[in-house]
Amino acid sequence: MTYAIVDFLERSLKDGTVSSDDTESIEIAKSCIADSFHVKPDDPAARKDALDDGTLLKIYSAYELLKGKKSTATEAGKSNTSAPKPAGPTPTSPEAESFKSQGNAAMQQKDYPKAIELYTKAINLSPTNPIYLSNRAAAYSASHKHKEAVSDAEIAVSADPTYTKAWSRLGLARFVLGDATGSMEAYQKGIEYEGNGGSEAMKKGYKTAKEKVEQLEKEGASEDVEEDTSSPTRGAGGAAAGGGMPDLSGLASMLGGGRGGGGGGMPDISSMMNNPMFASMAQNLMSNPEALQGLMNNPRLREMASSFGGGGGGGGGGMPDIGALMSDPSLRE
Repeated sequence: MTYAIVDFLERSLKDGTVSSDDTESIEIAKSCIADSFHVKPDDPAARKDALDDGTLLKIYSAYELLKGKKSTATEAGKSNTSAPKPAGPTPTSPEAESFKSQGNAAMQQKDYPKAIELYTKAINLSPTNPIYLSNRAAAYSASHKHKEAVSDAEIAVSADPTYTKAWSRLGLARFVLGDATGSMEAYQKGIEYEGNGGSEAMKKGYKTAKEKVEQLEKEGASEDVEEDTSSPTRGAGGAAAGGGMPDLSGLASMLGGGRGGGGGGMPDISSMMNNPMFASMAQNLMSNPEALQGLMNNPRLREMASSFGGGGGGGGGGMPDIGALMSDPSLRE
């Protein structure tokens, strides 16, 4: 920056911005600046290195554009698609076009660092040219530097929103950074500026981003449902697969239930639960619902059920001893 200021003072003398009567004052200013920052304005190599073809006016032009740009990044990497009012692309030059062409050739060779270097030189000559910025964004994305790609693409669409390639590059970079919503919005802008429903590539990008947004929304809703259904306040009479008390109506029916205690059928379930051994069995079924199905399919239990459950309402043999049932090895599987 110091060299750029010194360079600006010298140019101001040469182009007549400052009167020749003020030459001495300018020289004193240059000397004071050089001494304060310990630089050597008369060293051509150091000067060329520091300036890298970027004059103070070009630096200021880029600064003005960035100053007017709204902050779009959030802590989650989200971006606000609404771009600032375009400052307008800076004019190009044959030299800048040459750097761009060399950058394109480096991209074809997949030499992305070289491409970035060459596009940067073109941008130094034309700081808000959307083509140069968009091309460098593509090179950054290819180098997995997606944050830098987002920055370049945002400046490009700010300078010229009609340059739709920049919207596409912005959409891609945001998507890779996990900002599916910002990506979808960028592609949507690209489709709008392309007109006629947008290109296939732009529509495909939009569709991919939209599907990701919908997937994330569904996953969020699913997590809410899981939290609700895993609540311990669920009723004990729910389905076995839900984690509550399994439905014992099938077991009661198989054991002759529903015929009343006086007729030898299955006693009231609440009475059975007073038996410690049956209560233990029920507790096991609650923690392992699949065991109920296995129990009901057990041939030994079915044989015993038919021996005491076939008598209808009166003399069917009565309810077997629960302790005997629980002691039978064939029922412990």
